[in-house]
Amino acid sequence: MSQSFQSAYQEEESRLREVIVEIDRQLERLRSIPVYTGHDFTEQVLEAGREEKRQALAKSLPEPYFGRLDFQENGTGEKKPLYIGKVGFDKEEAGDHPMVIDWRAPVASLFYSFTGGTEPASFEAPEGLIEGLVYLKRNVVIRKQILERVSDTYNRESGGPAVNDEFLVYRLGENKDNRLRDIVSTIQAEQDKIIRAAKNTALIIQGVAGSGKTTVALHRLAYLLYQYKEQVHAEKMIIFAPNLMFLDYISDVLPELGVGDIQQRTFGDWAAELLGIELFSGDHAQTLHRWFESEPGRGTPDVNDEVSGRYKGSLRLMGLIRRFVERMERNALPDEDFSPWDGAVLKREAIAEWFEQEYKPYPLAKRKERLLARLHRWIEMELKKSPSGAVMKERKKKASQREKAYANRWPKFEPLALYKQLFGASKAAGAWVEELSAEIPADVLKATRKDLKQNIVREEDLPALLYFHCLLHDITGEQRFDHIVIDEAQDFSPFQVAVLDLFVRGHSFTILGDLSQGIHAYRGVHAWEEMSSLFKEEETAYFALTRSYRSTMEIIEFANGILKKGVGSDLLAVPVFRSGDAVRLIPYASGSSRTKDLKRAMESLIAKDYRTVAILTRTLLEAEELHVELRAAWPELNLIDGSEGTYQGGYSVLPVYLSKGLEFDAVIVADADAGHYAEKAWDAKLMYVGCTRALHELWLLHGEARPSYVTAEASDITAIGWP
Repeated sequence: MSQSFQSAYQEEESRLREVIVEIDRQLERLRSIPVYTGHDFTEQVLEAGREEKRQALAKSLPEPYFGRLDFQENGTGEKKPLYIGKVGFDKEEAGDHPMVIDWRAPVASLFYSFTGGTEPASFEAPEGLIEGLVYLKRNVVIRKQILERVSDTYNRESGGPAVNDEFLVYRLGENKDNRLRDIVSTIQAEQDKIIRAAKNTALIIQGVAGSGKTTVALHRLAYLLYQYKEQVHAEKMIIFAPNLMFLDYISDVLPELGVGDIQQRTFGDWAAELLGIELFSGDHAQTLHRWFESEPGRGTPDVNDEVSGRYKGSLRLMGLIRRFVERMERNALPDEDFSPWDGAVLKREAIAEWFEQEYKPYPLAKRKERLLARLHRWIEMELKKSPSGAVMKERKKKASQREKAYANRWPKFEPLALYKQLFGASKAAGAWVEELSAEIPADVLKATRKDLKQNIVREEDLPALLYFHCLLHDITGEQRFDHIVIDEAQDFSPFQVAVLDLFVRGHSFTILGDLSQGIHAYRGVHAWEEMSSLFKEEETAYFALTRSYRSTMEIIEFANGILKKGVGSDLLAVPVFRSGDAVRLIPYASGSSRTKDLKRAMESLIAKDYRTVAILTRTLLEAEELHVELRAAWPELNLIDGSEGTYQGGYSVLPVYLSKGLEFDAVIVADADAGHYAEKAWDAKLMYVGCTRALHELWLLHGEARPSYVTAEASDITAIGWP
């Protein structure tokens, strides 16, 4: 151990003891104050503040900080050591220098943005731009109050090199468990720019596999809550993720960052609940079966803008619905005058004035509701003019019948009722509906009409139903969000985002995904312009994350080859310098069974003490069969079939199309051959998704012929066969 390192370690160990003593002292004092449970508002506010501080200090006690930055602000002669942690706190004596600075504070951005060199560094503070010199950047690892590692990535006084990836590589080399973790100690400069971007912006993030885009988005939520604490609230934020298992996988990140109460939903669950409808229970399985469970060798079906998911997610349908509602509005008012009983008449012109002028500011359903309520009040006033009680009774009975009949002549301003009319699944009020319906692709019209006649509502119908809802009803304050995160956004449609924009204040979005992983192209976007075109230029920003932190250099280079050869894509990953074992292309042994070879591969990887190992098959049927065959060897082997609400970690077998968003220490891609993966860009994307799930090792087992994009070139693979 060098003398300088020993000195740094001793310095940091002494500092850690000092911080822990201070945290313990503050916690002891706060816990000695009796919890206030009375009704005095001022005391309630003070108690809430004390409880927040108790929880923050208790949370920071095992790992008070993770970084140090020595900074000298221009105009001052003092070089200050700034310690960065998940939670900031000061000594209780007034005027003392902060013991730990919250990672979201303006000055903490220097810890992430500084990339070395002798030039002045700067950060944006509330009072303006602050400039100065960085003298030291140091990473530390503290676990359970024990200092485990000290790593200087820049030291001006020792003439050290610019910031390097040594500490990052160390953290990335740790084995994976069954949860996504925070990255506050290793946020990179390009990630930090996204995290700290302005609130009222629709950020679109194209991130290669393993670029940390999901984690960055979660850290952005924590930052927005810190930076805009008076404008945004956790319960008014929502994360839309692809499925419940993925939500479970990311569920620990926000609590680790001290952020709670943020909604985490799938779009389908949220939309169905808001609309008060029930989705067809077999929809998800049917859709996946149609697009991914084709016979081996046939590849995935062809996709165009006329397939159901693409059309129902398009702005074409959105425009069609808007025109439908506009036409319905013009034709909504019954043609005749209203007569509650013979001799009493309310002219249509008067009713039209209410509907078209007085109640014009209200959405259609509210306009109808107010108009019919006013009509009822008019009837009550006219009844008071009756010459006798008997006449009034007779008129009231007749008026009730006619009022009900008149209300029934109005359109039903409910989303599902109108959606059924548009698709010809129920009686429509006028030939103009058929004219609009004729614009819908014939296959989509036929299939949807059949579904709706059986009251089957699929997830692809939800954007249209939500848009009907927005045009017909008010969006209440409870339904509006301060910020929306859309993960795996390449699988979202423009229509979904356009409708969600009606539910969020200030176009405040974080939209993230990877077009190279667009395996749900039958419903998702094929280019980010489909999203960015929804917003004005000043309302949106685009970021590209090209560095991949997940996999080794060997795995990333191999996966890049799949994109170049199979997709023709230039969205390639730049690996962090972390080398590992070679990618292995292993042909099934002649005279041996496929299962035996896959079992042998699994045994080899498990023997290396990896926590998470997965076998990825082409179809769910193959995963189910393999799970049965391997369960005797590994009773704990998980089958992931898309119905799970949690991710268990450990050893798993699953179809490749359900692996997106997950990570494993080691991955075995079964049947990586032309018999299972066709010469199509979509199939190449499936292969790319499978390969990029691996952190440390990737093995591909295959039959005789491999697709052209799975090749063993010297540039991306150095060994073939069994180890």
